[in-house]
Amino acid sequence: MTSEPDGFPVATVRMTARADGVPLAFGWDERARINVRSLGGEVVVEADAAGLRTLAAHLLALAADGTPDGSHLHLEAGHGLVEGSVGLVLERDDEA
Repeated sequence: MTSEPDGFPVATVRMTARADGVPLAFGWDERARINVRSLGGEVVVEADAAGLRTLAAHLLALAADGTPDGSHLHLEAGHGLVEGSVGLVLERDDEA
């Protein structure tokens, strides 16, 4: 557990996945609220501060040295995103 500036502990859920044998650790602040909406030609990601930190941590894990090309994380309604969200895939693509 880590602490917020207000001194209260923040519970996180950690998941480790493997991509080409490389362990990738992803953590969720259990207070995180992340909503993804599709508005025609735009995707809107709405998140509270905890949700933004959680997304940033996911992106940093995918950007870390040694993370294989093609490593990805699926976020879905009820599994990382609030109910009603459209799915979101974060993927490393070193050939982009």
